[in-house]
Amino acid sequence: MNNKLGIVVKDEKVVVSSRDVARVFEKPHNDVLKTIRALGCSETFALGNFSQSSYFNEQNREMPEYLMTRDGFTLLAMGYTGARAMAFKEQYIKAFNKMEAELKDRGMFGEFAEQIPKSMSEALILAGQLEEKRAALAAKVEQDAPKVRFAESVETSHTSILIGDLAKLLRQNGIDIGQNRLFSWLRESGFLMKNGSSRNMPTQRAMNMKLFEVKERTINNPDGTVRITRTTKVTGRGQVYFVNKFLGVDAVAQ
Repeated sequence: MNNKLGIVVKDEKVVVSSRDVARVFEKPHNDVLKTIRALGCSETFALGNFSQSSYFNEQNREMPEYLMTRDGFTLLAMGYTGARAMAFKEQYIKAFNKMEAELKDRGMFGEFAEQIPKSMSEALILAGQLEEKRAALAAKVEQDAPKVRFAESVETSHTSILIGDLAKLLRQNGIDIGQNRLFSWLRESGFLMKNGSSRNMPTQRAMNMKLFEVKERTINNPDGTVRITRTTKVTGRGQVYFVNKFLGVDAVAQ
């Protein structure tokens, strides 16, 4: 049952991948990711119960996923309704309980044992807390929908923009910054080279994160010589990353 549901032990925690939740509940994985990102739970709860991870799809492209604990899964699944969904939720909770009990018996749980409800009253208190968070979820999902659609459309866009245009995009999102200050920030933050002929070219780190691309242009001079110019442009992925970075949103390049 645990293998079917995708529940595993990682870093002494019993967790399940958002991909497996999407598979079992027959939901698009992107929809599950959106719901997790819009849960609105506290930073402490999120850090303890949702871990960002990644996997490689069939095209060998690195894609995002979340590994969640039982409490994280419970918060997520509260919005899933219907008899079939309820049956799967019960199976998940039963499987989580079984694996957590096995870990506790082997002395592997340590500090995490304190988070497991030990009685019906504790479980009801937890359920009440989760219900309060669920009540705010629908409104937040609706409120964030335009931002989510914008981010997805930009991230999947094949159109790269100049860094000056990125500064304009940041200003549209309430960030007071101009082109020169943005160039300086990108250099000081390790995204662009600082010195020499490679000044303002992407660092290897930034290229590995797929935040930029370099466009080369060949120019034939009147004297017959050839000059090659290179221009740094921000990819769709980079646009989403830097907007989130400046807004203080979790900006892990996915």
